[in-house]
Amino acid sequence: MGILRGRFITLEGGEGAGKSTQAQRLAEALRGQGIEVVVTREPGGSPRAEKIREAILSGLIAPLGPVAEAMMFTAARIDHLDKTIRPALKRGAFVVCDRFADSTRAYQGALGNIDPRLIRSLERIAIGADKPDLTIMVDVPAAVGMARAAQRGGAPDRFESEAPAFHEALRRSFLEIAASEPERCVVVNGAQAPEIVARDIWSAVQARLPVAGEAPKMILKPKSKPRWAAKSKAGAK
Repeated sequence: MGILRGRFITLEGGEGAGKSTQAQRLAEALRGQGIEVVVTREPGGSPRAEKIREAILSGLIAPLGPVAEAMMFTAARIDHLDKTIRPALKRGAFVVCDRFADSTRAYQGALGNIDPRLIRSLERIAIGADKPDLTIMVDVPAAVGMARAAQRGGAPDRFESEAPAFHEALRRSFLEIAASEPERCVVVNGAQAPEIVARDIWSAVQARLPVAGEAPKMILKPKSKPRWAAKSKAGAK
């Protein structure tokens, strides 16, 4: 009997929603059940995709417009899927990804006014049949998210530096995506304490992709960094 395909879980949301923290918490909970987990992110997640990430978040691509940005994200996603996500799923691992195609829909699609047909075409080219099994939308008010992002320190990146109206519209876009695909998406209130958000995410995973047992009460920090972490100075969102 062949190895069963793993599960693909993505976390989406605006700036400062806490996705990176929750991705690590979820991974540790799954590992506590004896499941192999690969934690990754977008843009990035593979050596070539990390280089594209640096170009995008530095603002280098922004003057070329949202279509160019969407294509750069797609190029990074193709390499990410080929080098990291698909091999992990093939060997039966769970993949937990901080951002994926919904972010392109929200940032460059809905807010960049790109024709939805182009966004769908780019998704078909890059993703094919490897769509997420479950997407967690970590929802926080835009003002809360931006305040959190500011507390991280450092210069704001390409998207963090956008006006408040952009972030309010971004939040609405993610919620609209979740409402349009309820069979895939679950909205979690990210304004709660991190441990409560982690509990709610675990409940959603259990409901949609049942795994044995309960999440551990104490979720430790990961023992090792993802493969791309040592090769990139850019912090995950």
